[in-house]
Amino acid sequence: MSAGAAEGLAAVEQAVAQACRDARRERDSVTLIAVSKTFDAAAIEPVLAAGQRVFGENRVQEAKAKWPALISAHPGTTLHLIGPLQSNKVKEAVALFDAIHSVDRPSLAEALGKALPACGRAVELFVQINTGEEPQKAGVAPQEADAFIAACRDKWGLTVSGLMCIPPVDEAPAPHFALTAKIAKRNGLSKLSMGMSADFATAIEFGATHVRVGSAIFGHR
Repeated sequence: MSAGAAEGLAAVEQAVAQACRDARRERDSVTLIAVSKTFDAAAIEPVLAAGQRVFGENRVQEAKAKWPALISAHPGTTLHLIGPLQSNKVKEAVALFDAIHSVDRPSLAEALGKALPACGRAVELFVQINTGEEPQKAGVAPQEADAFIAACRDKWGLTVSGLMCIPPVDEAPAPHFALTAKIAKRNGLSKLSMGMSADFATAIEFGATHVRVGSAIFGHR
């Protein structure tokens, strides 16, 4: 597992660099988030040792159990919450994570609006767009995105950095990335969390600033 994860990171880094060249973008315009959910500290250590410093987790409790010690041992590491966030876990989340990619409903935005001023640290916020309008998936419907982003800013006092999407697994991702980019542009948002192991090159073509890659680095769970 250890050698495999470091090799996986190197291969993904090469692929991201190539995708940036193909899209005529600078490599530093894309942040690679290594998604370490379900993997323990021993599996993550080789990826940290290889120089990766941005990681993604799906659950607050799992991240709390393994990341404080890893961050202490590897200063400069940043942690992104890419999974759904329950409102009652907001205080814990803003204390641990540097970015939250799954702002998706008024109750969560309200809780963040209360917790962030008290936590004393900056946390980047991404609104999750449910581009496929899938009932089983979290996220704001595209036609409701403008109003929700405005409410985040004006009603709950949040600084929204960008948008996140997860395209339907059975559809081509490009139209979903294009739609997310379009919503971001008209709302003055510069950051796009789009693309995973199977489609990050396409996401970079459509302007992704953050790609979330797990299995291509760590192997299948």
